[in-house]
Amino acid sequence: MIEIIPALDILEGKAVRLSQGNYEQKTVYNEDPLEVAKQFEDHGVHRLHVVDLDGAKANRIINYKTLEKIASRTSLIIDFGGGLKSDSDLEIAFNSGAAMITGGSIAVREPDVFQRWIDKFGSQSIILGADCRNNKISVTGWTEDTEHEVAPFILHWRKQGINKVICTDIGKDGMLEGPNIELYKQIKEQDSFVYLIASGGISGMQDIERLETERIPAVIIGKALYEGQIKMKDLLPYIENRD
Repeated sequence: MIEIIPALDILEGKAVRLSQGNYEQKTVYNEDPLEVAKQFEDHGVHRLHVVDLDGAKANRIINYKTLEKIASRTSLIIDFGGGLKSDSDLEIAFNSGAAMITGGSIAVREPDVFQRWIDKFGSQSIILGADCRNNKISVTGWTEDTEHEVAPFILHWRKQGINKVICTDIGKDGMLEGPNIELYKQIKEQDSFVYLIASGGISGMQDIERLETERIPAVIIGKALYEGQIKMKDLLPYIENRD
């Protein structure tokens, strides 16, 4: 059964969604991210993917107080990402209640630091963020594309001890046009044991069913939930069967 992970993006202290990572194309869904998190928890959700959009732009953790509030007032297992660049950032994130952190740009720009995090905190606590555009890894809050191709990039870090990978197709993110199934199939064909978390483009239950058919272990859902194209009641079978 595929794991369902709602997304909660935080910008200027509010719960928002962007389109294709564009900060100029934001929609504010709630002034209080804690309220959103509690709604997910009330529906039986266990996991939450929290992104510090301010942190992604600033290259350091910003919204740790909001993280702390959600972690202390819910029982949700939170993975947290966005701008984490130093050991200090990680300490703040973990001390604020994150169970896992996601590192993307750091794995490209400072691989020695990312490797140290894996060795120090353990692969169960570190998720690789493989955000991509046109099959190339993007960094710095999706503002800069690199020459690293997605599949080899993931394979490299798998060999360094990474188990979980969030792969976001930026071109699909927030567009409600369906996920990049072919990309995820390519990654799974390369490494059938990777715990691949699909992200970007989910438009309805049919997309989740397709990902499950392709044996993708987990999926992050954002805009489709906030826009009502997927109802929490539709997700209950997936949530309840993982209890």
